[in-house]
Amino acid sequence: MTAHSLREQIREHIVDGIVSGRWKPGERIVERRIAVELEVSQTPVREALRELETLRLIESATNKGVRVRELSAADLEEIYPVRAGLEQIAAELAAPRLAGDASALRPHVAALYEADRAGDGEAQVRHTVAFHRELVRAAGNSVLLHTWESLGIEVWTALSIRWLGTVQQSYAEEHEAVMEAFGRRDPRIAELVKAHVLGCAPAPRENGDSAGRTAGPGSPAQSGAA
Repeated sequence: MTAHSLREQIREHIVDGIVSGRWKPGERIVERRIAVELEVSQTPVREALRELETLRLIESATNKGVRVRELSAADLEEIYPVRAGLEQIAAELAAPRLAGDASALRPHVAALYEADRAGDGEAQVRHTVAFHRELVRAAGNSVLLHTWESLGIEVWTALSIRWLGTVQQSYAEEHEAVMEAFGRRDPRIAELVKAHVLGCAPAPRENGDSAGRTAGPGSPAQSGAA
């Protein structure tokens, strides 16, 4: 196993723990305990924690160690306009390529139909993110792809669904519509993709209190995900 794949597995383990509520907001994550539990050295654990700090899921402070951030609903909501802007640019660049060959998107649409039928929320998240990753990759711009991936889309999508939103009944039909728009060379494709992402952002809280409410497992269900 490579150091990169090991770090990714450790990161996924920590993210799953945060999403599931094993580590609550404000709770300390002990590097040594994770290393012992997973039977690895502390170095890849430390590297995984640094990545998660970059994604703003955790925070570190001198003499206080690493803790899960007190995420607010606003933290989860803010990812959508940034992501929508990036994918709007990606759609413009990718349109000629995907109009001629949308084979990179099609398997994920098929997998989403299967996930929808099974009500498999994890598969819905996984293939939704994979669909959008292929869309961005088709733009052929490595800087754009790197910027998109650095946002930690899969992590934030999972958190948005599990902490703030309900799992939609159907992801497949909406993504199939996006794929078909590329196929028919819809001149509005960039705006359609942007609207698709923004339309799945978490809905504002009642009384405008979205910025002040801490997100966490069991929070009110308000949204789906792109």
